[in-house]
Amino acid sequence: MAGLVNEYGAVLGQSRPLIDVRAPGEFARGAFPNAVNLPLLSDNERAMVGTTYKRAGQEAAIELGQQVVSGGVRRARMAAWCAFGRQHPDALIYCARGGQRSLIVQAWLADADVHLGRIAGGFKALRRFCLATLDCIGERQLLVVGGRTGSGKTAVVRAAMAHVDLEALANHRGSAFGRMTTPQPPPIAFENALATAILRLPVDAPIVVEDESRTIGRLAIPEPMFKAMSAAPLLLLEVDDEQRIANIHREYVLEAGNPGHHLLGALAKIERRLGGVRYRAIKALMEKAFSLSPKAAWPTHRRWILRLLKDYYDPMYDYQLQSKQDRVVLRGTPVEVVAALKRLGPPWACSE
Repeated sequence: MAGLVNEYGAVLGQSRPLIDVRAPGEFARGAFPNAVNLPLLSDNERAMVGTTYKRAGQEAAIELGQQVVSGGVRRARMAAWCAFGRQHPDALIYCARGGQRSLIVQAWLADADVHLGRIAGGFKALRRFCLATLDCIGERQLLVVGGRTGSGKTAVVRAAMAHVDLEALANHRGSAFGRMTTPQPPPIAFENALATAILRLPVDAPIVVEDESRTIGRLAIPEPMFKAMSAAPLLLLEVDDEQRIANIHREYVLEAGNPGHHLLGALAKIERRLGGVRYRAIKALMEKAFSLSPKAAWPTHRRWILRLLKDYYDPMYDYQLQSKQDRVVLRGTPVEVVAALKRLGPPWACSE
């Protein structure tokens, strides 16, 4: 039978496939990007075993677990574990603390001639390693790409050799209109994914990220990461209004499927900050645009996007930028900033 693995950085940084044998409810609260949930016990079964453990001890709990995971139930779960293990022979098994559940699955697989290692300390050990990775982010060189809404910051970040796409990890575009059609991950999963993304990058390369507020949707950027971002050199995109409008129209209207109801709902959330008169004017333009055919709607879409930029996003961003001026090391078009990122090598000095 394969042994224990405790090289957590290599496991996460090399994207080793992981079999999470915790119950579905545990997995839903947070796991790792390269993990699949193939539980030993369902949520109900785990509750039964846990109650027995409290009342009668470990031996009775193990005996009950063996009873509930038997016959056809065991065959079905074994088939899933074996299929994944044979497809991914480098996979590793973990449970909550690296105890009985992962040990049982590992032993059963070994009996079926599928030999997989398991994570020493289980989920909790991997989780502690992720938090320690985030705590040490201040030791890495960060570069932040900023710019007004619609400047194309995400595309510039993704063009960098070593980058972390915070909005992709958070499944949110980072603004009042940034909610996606699928839900955001739980905070634990977001933090684990962020740490994993960092571990996969070259240790000597500056990490490029997008300028973000403290929260992306309902998820908070971990404090050590946000603190490092707030002190990092800033590369500022300068893009004209027409290009920004075109970028927003493409991303939020053309590529979003049928977003009319979604965008109107997002607009309603910032009504107080816009003020009643501006809110109603933008809302009317938005409703008119989505009532027209895509070809005929463009001029009206352009009008509400421009109003939203000038009445809401630009004043807010320009105000925030005042406190960041001393961190700006480069201003340029997206093409110029991408070229600069491709030329740079560590360290990047905070000067022109």
